[in-house]
Amino acid sequence: MIPNQLAVIGGGSFGTVIANLLAQNGHSTTLWMRDELRAVETQESRENSRYLPGFRLAENLIITSDLADAVNGASMIFVAVPSKGYREVVKRLEGLVDPSVGIVSTTKGIDPEGFVLMTEILRKHFNENPLGALSGPNLAKEMIERQITGTVIASEDPELCIAVQDIMQCDYFRVYSNPDRYGVELAGALKNIYAIVSGMAGALGVGQNTQSLLMTRALAEMCRFAAKLGADPMTFIGLAGVGDLMVTCSSPLSRNYRVGMQLGQGVSLEEATSSLGQVAEGVNTLGYVKEKADELGVYMPLASALYAILYQDLSVADAIGEMMSGAHNTDIDFPTSV
Repeated sequence: MIPNQLAVIGGGSFGTVIANLLAQNGHSTTLWMRDELRAVETQESRENSRYLPGFRLAENLIITSDLADAVNGASMIFVAVPSKGYREVVKRLEGLVDPSVGIVSTTKGIDPEGFVLMTEILRKHFNENPLGALSGPNLAKEMIERQITGTVIASEDPELCIAVQDIMQCDYFRVYSNPDRYGVELAGALKNIYAIVSGMAGALGVGQNTQSLLMTRALAEMCRFAAKLGADPMTFIGLAGVGDLMVTCSSPLSRNYRVGMQLGQGVSLEEATSSLGQVAEGVNTLGYVKEKADELGVYMPLASALYAILYQDLSVADAIGEMMSGAHNTDIDFPTSV
């Protein structure tokens, strides 16, 4: 395979891991970091000491804080910045990228300026470029340890899907495709809410029966919500849905799960998020989803209960009581097609 010129925008844990994987696969890869001093330090030390301490990066990976240099000549760009700063970085990219360049978002969140997913922001600025979303059960620390991992590239453009599979696939990383870009991206955003719920439950010492109940009801909520917004709920039984939900709701490597654990231990939301040192997308996503669910009339008791606990001073005991005493409901009540 002919090596590609690739760029990864965002020097957090996942952006660094993706850039390192691409470089290890033999591609000329540049990783952009916002902070100039950190970019220089990482380039010289070959280690992202803030997010992935102790792991040496590929020698052929280039790290820079110059955005124009990072994307110059790139045939594909991966955008891996938090949702809060996503729009600003995408605006900076405008005018630097040729219309033929594929752009793939890896951010699992919702834009704070409205219920807009990341590739929808990309489309506003890059009308002609092929766009995709990469999502799945992809814990950065396990990936950099080269543990076997699967992910999903979602795009309406089959050529983009094939290109991403070709450049990313290796002996420990397998890439599947899905044409439901909106559904895959929505799944990646929604599961972060339930990781917080699961973390709180873990801190309270609940049993496996309870955790199983939480996870399956979370999946039902996600599917109901997705179907109402026009996504294919069948997307949610794949890697980007139930696969990502499982790992995020059970692993202490998950940022949102760790926030939930601290909340369950009595730590305030502000303290839990600030001690993390990284963005926990589920905290912001919760508010946007709760508002949209209320607007659309979607039944989401877990998300609503978490919102009430975090922002309306509802106790965990009262939240559990309300859910357990609610009206009887069916097990599977979302459409199997849209």
